[in-house]
Amino acid sequence: MALHPLPALVEQLAKQPIIFIGGKGGVGKTTTAAALASYYANQGKKTLIVSTDPAHSLGDVLNVPLKNQKTVVTPYLDAIEINPDIIVDEHFAQVERTITSYANPDMMPKIREHLRLSKSAPGAQEAAMLESMCQHLVAAADAGYEHIIFDTAPTGHTLRLLVLPEMMGAWTDGLLAQQRRQAKLRSVANHLGSHEQKIQQKNDNDLANPFTEKKSDRWEQAVSVLEKRKQLFRHAGLLLHDRTQTAIVLVMTADVLPLAETKRAIEQLEDSKLMPAAIVINQLIAPTQSDAFWRHRAARQQQLMQDIEQSFPKYPLYPIYLQQTDVLGTFALSALLYPSH
Repeated sequence: MALHPLPALVEQLAKQPIIFIGGKGGVGKTTTAAALASYYANQGKKTLIVSTDPAHSLGDVLNVPLKNQKTVVTPYLDAIEINPDIIVDEHFAQVERTITSYANPDMMPKIREHLRLSKSAPGAQEAAMLESMCQHLVAAADAGYEHIIFDTAPTGHTLRLLVLPEMMGAWTDGLLAQQRRQAKLRSVANHLGSHEQKIQQKNDNDLANPFTEKKSDRWEQAVSVLEKRKQLFRHAGLLLHDRTQTAIVLVMTADVLPLAETKRAIEQLEDSKLMPAAIVINQLIAPTQSDAFWRHRAARQQQLMQDIEQSFPKYPLYPIYLQQTDVLGTFALSALLYPSH
């Protein structure tokens, strides 16, 4: 498949409200994501760009300080750098507030210590990042954004985020099923014995269980929270698998290691029925060079480009050539993709 001009990428993605930019670390994902966001914003399309990479560089590329909340970059462009530490802290603070409302006060020191240690548990930050990503994903259309573009972490992290909504949905289903079983057992137990026995049993349980509900609706509230999370993940999962809504663009360079990683990424995406929309080959060197070193580098890239075209015959390929200077700010980023504008 021959290389396509960059304006064709802009046109291909113009009607995609959700765009994920992924790839190996250091290949130019952030620049590509910021270039697309800047171009669409310059065309008067309300656009949100979200960085889910803990090693943020989106603010550096846009030349604007960013934080965990929306920052207005231009009249049509907002940007966020999701901070997993802040998200985890907020999540566990909410959990602590909920537990405090009905737990035995004597148990709270141990509960707080358990929650503190849980923040560092494997997957805690990833789960927090996923939930925040899903919230932005689902809310973007309601907020009036025509495009929401995700500048993601290196490939492996991105792939986990893309398949996690289904996994988290299944996990939440398991919790809900367990809660329903426990509710049935409690209902059966409450019907055994006399009224006095039930009162005594409740009193005994209140003393033994630090998490005893003080109100009858505690259980329903917990189920309601899980149901809302389940619906959030389900909605996000449907959006991710809808090719009319979501485009996944992989960025790579014409080098051996990025080629191998992109092959693996596409295999995993295809296995999950998440087909990439396009592949961007970044940092290409023009073949006509006066210096011997750069001629050699350009020739090597051209050899690898043949391998790339043979490896990905089903996907459109878009080249971005190496720039003489850093590409910073929305004007330069927009010009990178569409120099005539």
